[in-house]
Amino acid sequence: MALLPILCYPDPRLHTVAKPVQAVDARIKALIDDMLETMYDANGIGLAATQVDVHERLVVIDISEQHNEPLVLINPEITWASTDKQVSDEGCLSVPGIYDGVERSAAIKVTALDGEGRSRALDAQGILAVCIQHEMDHLLGKVFVEYLSPLKRNRIKTKMLKARRETERA
Repeated sequence: MALLPILCYPDPRLHTVAKPVQAVDARIKALIDDMLETMYDANGIGLAATQVDVHERLVVIDISEQHNEPLVLINPEITWASTDKQVSDEGCLSVPGIYDGVERSAAIKVTALDGEGRSRALDAQGILAVCIQHEMDHLLGKVFVEYLSPLKRNRIKTKMLKARRETERA
């Protein structure tokens, strides 16, 4: 297993639309392991392959307290979303240190392949529903800050670029 570099906003590669995974083979299984290790190391609860510069439809999530209940979603599709909405403070490993309210469906139904390539259906609500929708946005090339006002988005972009410059100088 290996830690993968996480792309940081406003990296243009975060806006790449992911292609479907063609086969759940050894390469994808190794990527899943690396993504889980990377997510846990960064203290995240979700990571999309897009965030590690792999543009395939793969998401890993673990909302458990002990980080011992990984959920793998390959080629996920939302088949139903509630009309009830909720606003939750979201953060993102690609936008470190930034949190803001985003409105999403309170409950969803998802179909996907698991890490072994088996088809599964999942009903999600609360934080799991939010996390799945957030990570699936990444697969569509969308970062959560795009739900915010242009003013907030520009401030975040400026802050991220400044932080990158400071890191490169160090």
